[in-house]
Amino acid sequence: MRSKLETVIAPFEREGYRRAEPAILQPVEPFLDLSGEDIRRRIFLTQDDDGREWCLRPEYTIPVALAHIAAHASEPASYAYAGPVFRMRGANEPSEFAQAGLESFGRSDFAAADAEIMALTVEAAAALGLSRPRLLMGDVALLTALLDRLGVPQAARRRLMRAVAQGKGADAVAALEPPVNEVEHAHAGLLKALEGQDPKAARAFVEDVLSIAGISTVGGRSAGDIAERFLARAAERDNPVNGEASGVIAHALAIGGDPDGASAALRKLAGEAGLDLSAALDAFDERTGFLAARGVDVGSISFSAGFARNLDYYTGFIFELHDPARPDLKPIAGGGRYDGVLQRLGAPAAVPAVGASLWLDRLAGGKA
Repeated sequence: MRSKLETVIAPFEREGYRRAEPAILQPVEPFLDLSGEDIRRRIFLTQDDDGREWCLRPEYTIPVALAHIAAHASEPASYAYAGPVFRMRGANEPSEFAQAGLESFGRSDFAAADAEIMALTVEAAAALGLSRPRLLMGDVALLTALLDRLGVPQAARRRLMRAVAQGKGADAVAALEPPVNEVEHAHAGLLKALEGQDPKAARAFVEDVLSIAGISTVGGRSAGDIAERFLARAAERDNPVNGEASGVIAHALAIGGDPDGASAALRKLAGEAGLDLSAALDAFDERTGFLAARGVDVGSISFSAGFARNLDYYTGFIFELHDPARPDLKPIAGGGRYDGVLQRLGAPAAVPAVGASLWLDRLAGGKA
C-alpha cells in the first residue's frame, strides 16, 4: 500500500503541492459543525480526561484546512496528502481505508485552479491503472445563479437543492411547491400577520410571540432560528414560484452532455427566458478551456445541471471519477469548489478553496 500511496501523490508533489500530514486523532467538533450530528454513527469516537471528544481522522480536507488556518496563511497554498482514514461505510467496504488528495486555498484564478485539481486527479487515477475513467461534472454556481435571477425564495431553494442532492434531476422542481401540513395550518394566522412586514420588525414580532409562549428552543433551534423559518415561509406566501419559473428550472436541470454542448444549451435557455447568466456561463466556459489545455478530454466529460454532491458544502464546480468496468461501484474520486468552508472552520474571512480526494481501495481492483 505504501508504494500505491507514493504513486498517487507523485503528480501532486511535482505540481508544487506541499505534503500535509495531519494527526490521525482529530477534535470531533469541526466534523459535527460541517456535517451535523448524523456523522457520529460513521466515525470512531473517544474522549480525553477532560471530557473533550476526539475521533480517528474520517477524511483529510477538514484537518488540512484547520492546519492552514492555524498557520495564519495569507498567501495561496496548495497541499497534497495520502494515508489512512477511518469511517464506517457501506457493506463490503472497509472502515479503515487509504485516501489521497489535494487541496488548493486562496487562489483567485478560479477557473484555472478548478481545472488543475480535476486534471491532476485524472492523472493520479491513470497512474494507478484507470486511464479512461467516466467523468461526471456539475456546477452549483450555475444553478445558484439561475435561482438568483428567477428570485426563488430561500425556503423553496433549500427544498429544491435537497431534492437535487437526492438525485431527482429535473423532477426536483416539484420541491419548489411549499409543503402543506398541520404545522402550516396551525400557524396560518402568524404567517398571515408576517406578510409584507419589514424583515427586522417581523423577526422581532416572531421572537416576542415565542417568548410569550415560553418557547426558547425547539429541536435544538433557537427562537431566532425558528423566527427565520417563519419568515421564509411568509416570504413564500408573498412570492410563490410561478409556473414559468418552475418550467425554466426543470428545463435547466434536464440539460446534460459534454461541457461545450451543455453551455450552448444553457445560453439558449437563458436567452429565451430573458435571464442574464453570462457571468456564470463565461466562468464555466473558461474552466472548460483550461481543462482542454491541461490535456483532459473535454468531450468525454458528462456534464449535468442536475448532478450534485454535498450541496451544503460545495459552492461551485463539482466532479467525480468512476470506473466504467465497475459501474456498481461508488466514485473512485471526487471533489470540487468549497469557498465557504474555511470561514466556517474559523478563518476570519471566506477563502477560495477547491480540492479532490481519491479512495484508493476502489482503484485498480482494491488492495495493492
